[in-house]
Amino acid sequence: MHFQLSEEHLMIQKAARDFARTECLPGVIDRDEHQRFPKEQICKLAELGFMGMMVDPKYGGAGMDTISYVLAMEEISKIDASVSVCMSVNNSLVCWGLEKYGTEAQKQRYLVPLAQGRKDGALYIGAFLLSEPEAGSDATSQRTIAEDMGDHYLLNGTKNWITNGSSASVYLVMAQTDVAKGSHGINAFIVEKNTPGVTVGPKENKLGIRGSDTHSIQFMDVKVPKENRIGEDGFGFKFAMRTLSGGRIGIASQALGIASGAYELALQYSKERKAFGKEIMNHQIIQFKLADMATRIEASRLLCLRAAWEKDNHLDFTLSASMAKVYASETAMWTATEAVQVHGGYGYVKEYHVERMMRDAKITQIYEGTSEVQRIVISRSILK
Repeated sequence: MHFQLSEEHLMIQKAARDFARTECLPGVIDRDEHQRFPKEQICKLAELGFMGMMVDPKYGGAGMDTISYVLAMEEISKIDASVSVCMSVNNSLVCWGLEKYGTEAQKQRYLVPLAQGRKDGALYIGAFLLSEPEAGSDATSQRTIAEDMGDHYLLNGTKNWITNGSSASVYLVMAQTDVAKGSHGINAFIVEKNTPGVTVGPKENKLGIRGSDTHSIQFMDVKVPKENRIGEDGFGFKFAMRTLSGGRIGIASQALGIASGAYELALQYSKERKAFGKEIMNHQIIQFKLADMATRIEASRLLCLRAAWEKDNHLDFTLSASMAKVYASETAMWTATEAVQVHGGYGYVKEYHVERMMRDAKITQIYEGTSEVQRIVISRSILK
């Protein structure tokens, strides 16, 4: 068992850290305040190969492993979780699903530009459309319908909480084709955003990750070619669940990054701020807070890396991904809250960043499977 990162991993980690500090940090507070999508940062991430990190180079990707992805996600999330969630969705939910289950034609047409993050010189990213107004944690209750019309499907319905909703060029959409079959009647489809009948709703005014563009998407008599179905008929629910397992590694890494970033700020502030005649790092109550932060973060990091290692070694990583996601997300929320406390009144204002991190942390307990859903997955695994 080895705990030391390889030279390649260290290089990727440094590249991500440098990018976050030079490209993401400037303007991060302003982007949050005005809910501005970080298009410039995403385009530069694509140039680095970080929008298709794990995709085979023959499909335009960087050919990196999942451990590299975890390292990069953590570093970028330390600075701007709105950037990292766009990166996570494109890597974990869109590119991975297409490479794993798409046809060769689908890969050539969609995966190649998605992995490169650009097409014809313009930004080209994807979105994953599963959640609906009445189908959040219960993903089997799909109300979006794809009616088989012979040579195409006719898509009708609404999807909610879609990251990259307005910026994506391609949607992976889960829809019900046979209600009588329940989850076995769900299919996954590739839908281009500019297809007639696709409407992007207003941007959601969110608590955190305000730079990312979260929208509802409506489909009204949208024609989807038969060749745009992913996998066999009825494979959609399995596709979604398997893809989400890998996505949970990405969100666990995002949560880890938020926690790490908040901790580093609290640690630095404790060395500068004085109270009762000495730096607050010399007060035992602050020392204990920092000690607990460091310990929980390291445990989260090991859980993330284990899940990544299992995925890279083609093992069943469902349990480890859920463990990493639930623990890292709760660590992020706790650590960010404690970081605000360490900062005192300054932690409650935007210029010190930890206020934003506390808001950003909350969503990691909700999307790509709530903490409650993760505990269901874990308990089913250990009690079978």
